[in-house]
Order: sequence, then structure tokens, then C-alpha cells
Amino acid sequence: MVRISCCWEVWVPRAGQVKPPVEPRLSDRIAIGVLTSTYPPELVDRVVAESGRREERQRLLPARVVVYLVLAMALFSGQAYEEVARLLAGGLGWARRWQQWFGVPSTPAIAKARARLGAEPLARLFAEVAGPLATRSTRGAWYRGWRVCAVDGTCLDVADTPANAAAFGRPATHRGEQTAFPQVRLVGVAECGTHALLAAAMGPLARGETTLAREVLGRLGPGMLLLADREFAAAELWRQAAATGAQLVWRTRSNAVLPVLEAFADGSYRSQITAATDRRRGLAPTVVRVVEYRLGKDRGRRQQPSPYRLLTTVLDPEAAPAAELAALYHQRWEFETALDELKTHQRGPRWCCGPGHRRASPRRSGACSWSTWRSAG
Repeated sequence: MVRISCCWEVWVPRAGQVKPPVEPRLSDRIAIGVLTSTYPPELVDRVVAESGRREERQRLLPARVVVYLVLAMALFSGQAYEEVARLLAGGLGWARRWQQWFGVPSTPAIAKARARLGAEPLARLFAEVAGPLATRSTRGAWYRGWRVCAVDGTCLDVADTPANAAAFGRPATHRGEQTAFPQVRLVGVAECGTHALLAAAMGPLARGETTLAREVLGRLGPGMLLLADREFAAAELWRQAAATGAQLVWRTRSNAVLPVLEAFADGSYRSQITAATDRRRGLAPTVVRVVEYRLGKDRGRRQQPSPYRLLTTVLDPEAAPAAELAALYHQRWEFETALDELKTHQRGPRWCCGPGHRRASPRRSGACSWSTWRSAG
């Protein structure tokens, strides 16, 4: 989980939060060691310099240390600023270059140092280290030689400040009121076998997931297979994703107009999709292959009247039979599991009280992950 924590500042301790010191555990020391091995000091120094955040004078909290401090805040999100700094100082104390930092700074000093650093070095750091992790032996990571990935989105609570409310907005509740905290929309591409995020884009609630998805497709390429739910199945976005060289398997709406141009022996058929503006722009329809199937009827569950419909760029049925693609699509839910790891387990069980969609404590600024998952897909 360390490799992706640099972007999630919404989960760090709050300024002014006071908690008694805790005894460092072996797992805490290991976590700090993972930080320095995943983000070497040379890499941190480079992204700081490229962002123009290198300090002009020696400070108690130089930019490199602040980067590690923010990363540690994501790992120890239940601790106060000064406690996280103490854990970090103890974990890095074995290295001679960190001996001078054993005097733990105050909370105001840490807050000012974070403001000086800004978000750009962390975004650059994420872009440097984010990438696939699966090997050829990783279970669930491959399908017929293609690396299986998924794209999806979610929303995250951010601190209740006027600046955040103006920048991101607040969703409305079912009563027509606004929620207690502003929210940021997140769309990412994750490797299904390892849950490693390859790319992520964040924006205000007013920007839809399909709009943000255009910003993460650049991390795709030949040798990858991308899964997506029916919200992303628009012809223009489909063409942009297919242009990366990756293969696509996306669910589409049951009422989408998909003419049968050629039927195949495995039950799939060749069809085409169009965008509303294609005719005006003189664009020809995009050829796709359609796989239709129904889920087995479980005892006590109502059978859906409409079948599941998948679109794929793999036009040859022998290269990807319909039955295999139908079985493969459930791997898309690995993205939801990755969200669960980030939004619930990394922050600790105190932040979420389960399917009741209520926070365990109103003083927390973190969202209950169950309340932000979409049931569609």
C-alpha cells in the first residue's frame, strides 16, 4: 500500500489532533523502511527539485523530510502530526543523515512545512513509481497473455474548508441538503492481480467519471486488457482507449442498439457502436464484438430479465471465447477491493462502521467507504 499513499492527503491526521505517544512496534519500523525503499531519497530529491520546492536555507523540516512525513501520515492516519513525526524520526534514526532530525517539530511547524511543499512533488512522485507489479506467476493478473486491468471511480471526503467546498463541491443528500464534507472525485486504472494503481486523476464532483477517465488512459498500452463497467461504455471514450493499443472488455447497457452484423459459433456477434456526433463529423461506426450472457440463478435471487452485454475489441472468437470473457468480467470487482483496502483498511476500522452508511465518529473527516461505492456495474 505504500506505493500509492503519496496522493491521498485526505486521509492524513488533522492539525491539532492530540493523542498520547505510542510505543513503536516492529511493524511500524518495517513500514518506515518500506517507505525509503519504495521512494529512495535520490528520487524524492529529484521530484522536489523538478517541482521548484527545494529550500534556499537549511530548515528543521527540509523538503525531503516533509515528503516522507506526508507519506508516513497516510500509513499512520490514526496518529497526530507530532506522533507521526516521532515514529518517522525513530524509524529513520539508524541512518546518520537523519540524526539531526530527532527533535520532533511542533504541529504548527509541520503544517507550515506541508504548505511550503505543496501537492506537486507528491503528484510527481506518484507518477514516477506507479506501475504494474504482477509477474507471470501472479494469479488473476493475466488472461491469455494480456495484463488484466480495470478502470473505475469513487468519491473521497476532504476537509471541511471554504477553499475545498469551492474547489470540489458538496454532494446533495436524499433530503435535498448538502453533506457535511466536500468531496473530490477520483478515477483510476488498477492492475487486477495486485491492486496496484497505474494512474489516477482527481477533480471536482462536477466532472464526471468518464471525463476524468480520459486523463488516465495514457498509462495503457499493447499487452494490456482493460475492464470497465457500463458507465464508461461511450463510443468516443471507447475509441480513445482502443487507440492506446490495449484490448477492451467493457459492459454496456442492456438497451444499447447493437445490430448483429455477423454471428459467431461461440454465441458472440460482430456489431458496431456510434457516437451522437459521428455522422456530423463524418466518422464511420466503430466495429466491436458483443458477448451476451446471463448469470446463474441463485436460490432466493430474482433473475434479471435482460442479459449482461459485453463489448470487446478482440474480434476473433478463437483469441478470446465468449464464455471466457463472461467469466473474466468479474475481475473488474478487484478495483472495488482495492478501494476497500485504501478507504477502509489503510485508515483503520474506526473510520467505517459497515453497511449502515454512518461514520463511527462525527469528528472524523474520512468517508465511510461503503457509502461511496456505486452499486451499478
